[in-house]
Amino acid sequence: MALSRSKRTTWSTFLKAHWKVLAASDFFTVEVWTPRGLLTHYVLFVISVAERAVHIAGITTRPNEAWMLQSGRNLIDEESGALASKRYLIIDRDTKYTRQFRRLVEEGGTEVIRLPPMSPNLNAYAERFVRSIKNECLRRMIFIGQVSPRRAIGEYMAHYHEERNHQGLENRLIRPSPTHSANTGVHSTPPKTRGNA
Repeated sequence: MALSRSKRTTWSTFLKAHWKVLAASDFFTVEVWTPRGLLTHYVLFVISVAERAVHIAGITTRPNEAWMLQSGRNLIDEESGALASKRYLIIDRDTKYTRQFRRLVEEGGTEVIRLPPMSPNLNAYAERFVRSIKNECLRRMIFIGQVSPRRAIGEYMAHYHEERNHQGLENRLIRPSPTHSANTGVHSTPPKTRGNA
């Protein structure tokens, strides 16, 4: 479905009306040094707009249609898919979101909303996540080999969901994971051990 501007419904009104059932998707890239030189890895993610929870759908150096279709099947899985409870998926005009990918998602019960060209402000929640992961993690590291970016992204995602306050959620955590002390009722987060990425 292409987004059509209506005099009756503004974009912000649409977002508010469908807040709990909206997801947005986008890509970001990570440059990785390999024996063959610098290689670009593409990371596909989906963000639940209301909860700000982010699901990394996949990381690849070749985001071709076969990879996108497999990612789409994983996203619409009824039990564990990031789109299982979502009615709408907001995407941009990136050619990696092929017609077959969009059809697969819609057949899974999630309507695809393609944004007008050059309108990143309409996908603000996904764009904000990209800015966060790049500024807080990816731009601070040099990645060597395929394991290092996957590990860094995995650790950042744990931090993003369990340790990082979110202004859009009134400075709450997305998924608090405190350890509860039976005697005192005090919550504390266990320290993390961090290795080299």
